[in-house]
Amino acid sequence: MKNTETKLRKDARAIFGAALSAANAKNAVLKHLRLRSGKLMARDVTLPLRDFDRISLIAAGKAGVSMAGAVNESLGDRLNGECLVVTKGGHVTEQLTHARIFEAAHPIPDEVSESAAKAVRDCLKELNARDLLVVAISGGASALLAAPCEGVSLEEKKQTTELLLRAGADIAELNTVRKHLSLLKGGGLAALAYPATVLTLILSDVIGDRLDVIGSGMTAPDPTTFEHALGIVHRFRLGDQIPRSVLGRLERGTNGLLPETPKEGDLTFENVHNIVIGSNALALDAARKEARTRGYRTILLSSSMGGEAREVARVHAAILAEIRRSGNPVRSPACILSGGETTVTVHGGGKGGRNQEFALAASIELAGVRDVLVFSAGTDGTDGPTDAAGAIATGSTVQRAREAGLSAAEYLSRNDSYTFFEALEDLVKTGPTGTNVMDVHLLVAG
Repeated sequence: MKNTETKLRKDARAIFGAALSAANAKNAVLKHLRLRSGKLMARDVTLPLRDFDRISLIAAGKAGVSMAGAVNESLGDRLNGECLVVTKGGHVTEQLTHARIFEAAHPIPDEVSESAAKAVRDCLKELNARDLLVVAISGGASALLAAPCEGVSLEEKKQTTELLLRAGADIAELNTVRKHLSLLKGGGLAALAYPATVLTLILSDVIGDRLDVIGSGMTAPDPTTFEHALGIVHRFRLGDQIPRSVLGRLERGTNGLLPETPKEGDLTFENVHNIVIGSNALALDAARKEARTRGYRTILLSSSMGGEAREVARVHAAILAEIRRSGNPVRSPACILSGGETTVTVHGGGKGGRNQEFALAASIELAGVRDVLVFSAGTDGTDGPTDAAGAIATGSTVQRAREAGLSAAEYLSRNDSYTFFEALEDLVKTGPTGTNVMDVHLLVAG
C-alpha cells in the first residue's frame, strides 16, 4: 500500500474519531443536565425539585445505557423512582446497578422490544402530578420499544417495518407509519405519563433534528396523520403486501373511525420539555476541526444528506475526482465532509448497510483516481444488520477487488457490500460507540 494511501487511512480514522468524541452521549447529557441549589436545569428549563416526590428514568436507544449512566451521575440519590433502559443487543457499554436493562433487536423489533415496552407502560401508569420523568432518547428507540396497538401483532408490525425498509422508505416515512401502529410513539408516551412532568433529553439521529421523527416522537406532538401513513404505504405499492390488520387500521383511521395521535396544543404536552442535546452537525464540526489540524482544506457540504446511498455517493465521488483533476472546489490536500442518513432500496439478497453501499458505489466512480479515499460510517458503530460501522474505499479498490476475483459492480447490484469489503479487509469496525447521530462521510484527497 502506498505511503500516501496509508496516511489518508490514518487521517480519516482520526477525523472520524473526533466526530465520535464530540457526539459522546454521556458527555452530552452531563453538559446539559445540571443539579444546582435544589433545581434541575437543562438548557432553558428549570425544575424546582421540591415540586416532585419521585424522579424516574426511561432511556431508549442505542446510546440508552450511556445516557442513563449520565443521568444517574447527575442526579445521584434524587433518582429515586423506576429506572428502565432498553438498548440494542451488545450495546451495554457500562453496568447500571439501579436500572432494569433490556437488550432488544434493531432495526426489526423482537419479543424483548415488546417486553420492554410493557415495562415502560406499567411504569407510566403509576405516575402522577408529583412525578418527574426523565426520558433519554437516542437512535433506534423506535424499534427497541415496540408496543403494537390493539389488533396488530408484533409479527405484523415487524413485517410492515421490513417491507418499508426494503422498499427504501426514509426514517420519516417509516416512523409516520409506525406512529399509527403504536401505543408509545407519536406522543403516546407523553400521553400515558400525563399529568407527570416529562423532561426528554434527545440525541438526534434524524435529518433536521425533527422532534416528531427522532425515536418516532414519543414525547412530541405528531403532525402526521393516518392519511399520511396510508399514503406512504400506497406510494411504495405495498397495499397488497402488508398485513391486512395494518392496512385495515390505517384505512379506519383515515376514515375518522380511530382517534388520531396527539397534536400540537394537546393537554398531553402541557408539562413536557423536549431538548436536543446532540446532533450530526456537532459531530461534523469536530471532524472539520480535526481535518484542519491535520493540514486539510475543508468543505462541509451538509449535515442533512439524504437520498439513495449509491446516488449520493456518486455525487460525492465526482466532487472528489474534480478536486484531483482541477483543484476545484478546493485544492488538495482536501477533506470534504457530509453527514445525514441515506437509504438503500434492496434489490438483491446480499449483506450490508447504507454506509458500506455508499463506499462501494463511490469506489466504482473513483476507480483509477490517485491519492483519494472515501470513509463512510455510522456513529453508532453499526451499519445495517452487520457488525461493521461502514467501510473505506480508495481509487485502487476496484483494481484490488478485480485481482481478488471480485466485481465491484456485481456486488453493488446485489447489495452485498459487506462481503465485498470483508474480502478486502476494508470494513470499519468500531464496536458499540455509546452514541448515535447518524452517519459521517469523509472524502479525502492527498
